[in-house]
Amino acid sequence: MRLAILDHGAVTQGWWLNDTPLILGYDDPEQYRDDPYFLGAIVGRVANRIGGASFDLGDGPIRLSPNEGRNQLHGGPTGFWTQRWEIAEVTRNTARLTLHSPGGDGGFPGAVDVEVTVRLETPRLTYDIRAWPDRPTPISIAQHNYYCLGDPDGIRNHRLQVPANATLALDDESIPTGEIAPGAGGPFDFRTPRALSQAPAGLDHFFLFDTDPAPGALGATLRAPSGLALRVLSDQPGAQIYTAHGLGPPFAPFAGVCIEPSGYPNAVNIPGFPNVIATPAQPYHQVLTLEIEETA
Repeated sequence: MRLAILDHGAVTQGWWLNDTPLILGYDDPEQYRDDPYFLGAIVGRVANRIGGASFDLGDGPIRLSPNEGRNQLHGGPTGFWTQRWEIAEVTRNTARLTLHSPGGDGGFPGAVDVEVTVRLETPRLTYDIRAWPDRPTPISIAQHNYYCLGDPDGIRNHRLQVPANATLALDDESIPTGEIAPGAGGPFDFRTPRALSQAPAGLDHFFLFDTDPAPGALGATLRAPSGLALRVLSDQPGAQIYTAHGLGPPFAPFAGVCIEPSGYPNAVNIPGFPNVIATPAQPYHQVLTLEIEETA
């Protein structure tokens, strides 16, 4: 296995098993400066969408920088994915990157120091993500690889299994409403392995894992016709699954699939959702582990 990491956006530019690409990536690193698709990036402070680009921590509305209509997506136009990270350490199997996000960055209160340690131990790739705020502030980070598992024909015939019996209901702007949508028997039921073509219009939904968040819990399994399989292990309560139907050149729609474990999107505006507020006493920590298996 080989891995390529960039300081821009803490991007994973490439991940290969021998010469087989496991994720999508631009050949030219400069293309990531204007990438509208978040390829391989660490996204935050808050991954996914915040409705109205605002929330209230109890002292009145906090206005964020919108970047998807009136809403904020993946931390806004100055999110972690746009910034230059410091490469603090590189060894044969490990890269550690750090970022200081000042107070007011993207409209968020408080300064945050972020650290991502990427570790490659074949057949396993691990992202250990930590963040330390100087005051209470929302933090919910996601890693945004587009998995292709060496299949040049795209991911429609990849088989996905997710231990999730429900997704978050969305409004017409793809903002969670606070309601839970049962998945059993419908196009979002992937509790048993099913081809992604089951959802012909594509997926861009947050799946709620059946089990309580725990280190190393199985979040999803993706199997490709190539014979490669990906196991996603996560300590998060769910994951956004996006079939990349909105990708444009140089990639084709459905060329990859994102599996993005994180906290619930728009949780800052829905009291019934699990809390995503980190504090100096309770800093942020997520561990994402990706395992490749050759089944053919």
